[in-house]
Amino acid sequence: MLPILYEDNHLLVVNKPAGLATMGTEAGATVHSLACDYLRQKYQKPGKVYLGVVHRLDAASSGTLVLARTSKAAARLSEQFRRHSPAGLAGEPAPNAPQVLPPEKIYLAIVRGHVRPPQGTLHDWLRKNEMAQRMEVVAAGSSESSEAVLNYTVLQTTVDAKRQPVTLVRVSLQTGRKHQIRVQFAQRGYPVHEDQKYGHLGPRRGSRDGIALHAWRLSFEHPTTKTRMSFESPIPDRWSTWFPNINRWPSDT
Repeated sequence: MLPILYEDNHLLVVNKPAGLATMGTEAGATVHSLACDYLRQKYQKPGKVYLGVVHRLDAASSGTLVLARTSKAAARLSEQFRRHSPAGLAGEPAPNAPQVLPPEKIYLAIVRGHVRPPQGTLHDWLRKNEMAQRMEVVAAGSSESSEAVLNYTVLQTTVDAKRQPVTLVRVSLQTGRKHQIRVQFAQRGYPVHEDQKYGHLGPRRGSRDGIALHAWRLSFEHPTTKTRMSFESPIPDRWSTWFPNINRWPSDT
């Protein structure tokens, strides 16, 4: 069952489980296919159901994802996410256009090591290494590279069963590059816990366990009512292994 956070005639907001692709896999369920099944069954709709994907989450991560139930909502939401990215700056709205707050994507991650300084900005250029099938940090302005910027704050540091430090960080994405959080922290020696693709050398877990990266809060403007909306996905229960009080923290952490 796909956890539903919100639903109206224009939107469907879900809490994506770790290990589930947003869409596009050749075999097996995806968020898109499960959400379509949910709507088809709930409203007894025969045949295909329209559901637009306006942004994605890594299959290995979990958290808040919004889908559009109409083509108009999909176009408006896609424009919101595009307009407020570096790639969309050339398409800024006209001077008399209404001002819209940018979408806000807040992630929580557990990373290996004791992160220093306790808050800051990570600024890199990323490019896909096709041979290795992974993203990597390259020199600024390199061919086929994209700028990647995020802000972070350390929330708490503890130790695991082997007395090795692990740190819980709050991340605010300023750009939306593929595997961005994973790559930028790993580049500085702080790989996301359980992320073997980008440097954590711990024991392998099942694919459905995913990695310790969670899209916690997503805020955006409703495509029809223009109301500012914000949704939070519950933090995965297994994170309490390292941070026992995590689900009792206030939502404005």
